[in-house]
This record gives sequence, structure tokens and C-alpha cells, in this order.
Amino acid sequence: MSEKKLSFKDGYELLKKNATQLEAQEEPDIDNLMKIVEESMTAYRACKSRVDAVQQALNETFKEN
Repeated sequence: MSEKKLSFKDGYELLKKNATQLEAQEEPDIDNLMKIVEESMTAYRACKSRVDAVQQALNETFKEN
């Protein structure tokens, strides 16, 4: 899953899904934990990158005014 191809919405949904899945576990699923963590980190980086880009654009827009 590429960070550049993952939209903010898709990344956010994936993070919510993984958080719900982890919270619902009565016992930790160690066999799938690394997959979930790696998937979540990719989604987090994609979301953070998009938020940072929007923040920078907003800062530049308001700096001009």
C-alpha cells in the first residue's frame, strides 16, 4: 500500500478499522499484530502528509493577506 496512492479518507478509515479491531480483541492476536501495525503506520504517514500539506497551504494563503 503506497502512501502516495492512499487518500486521507481511506487512510483514516483504515486507522479506525484497525483501532476497532485491536480494541475488540479479548486476547492479543500476535500473529496479525505486525501486519496491523505496518498497515496503520502507512495510513498514519499518508494522513499526516496530507494534513501537513493542507496546513502549509493555509499558512501560505494567510501569510499573503
